[in-house]
Amino acid sequence: MWIFLSDAALSIVHKDCAPDELLVRARMQGHIEAVFPDAKVTESTHTDYRYRAVIKREVVAKALADQAMKLNYGNYKNSVKNHRFHDALSAVWGIMARLQPTPPYSGR
Repeated sequence: MWIFLSDAALSIVHKDCAPDELLVRARMQGHIEAVFPDAKVTESTHTDYRYRAVIKREVVAKALADQAMKLNYGNYKNSVKNHRFHDALSAVWGIMARLQPTPPYSGR
């Protein structure tokens, strides 16, 4: 699962961990800690995601529910303060927009 927040982009999978755990991955330093401040993050340049942490499923579920409860913006991309992160999200938005049968805002 990919999760995009104002201060984090995470990939969450069940891989290389116990049944009651999930592997939380990120490409940017600090993104895991932004959501999971107590996480023990490891770093490796030999994996697809540079930053990783194994976190209990219930901790992941609660953190994601907390994020939903405190969501207060009307435009996601505008809520992102880091310029590099914002630019990457804009590129993702454009690619995903191509999946629609008509372009966004096309009125068709």
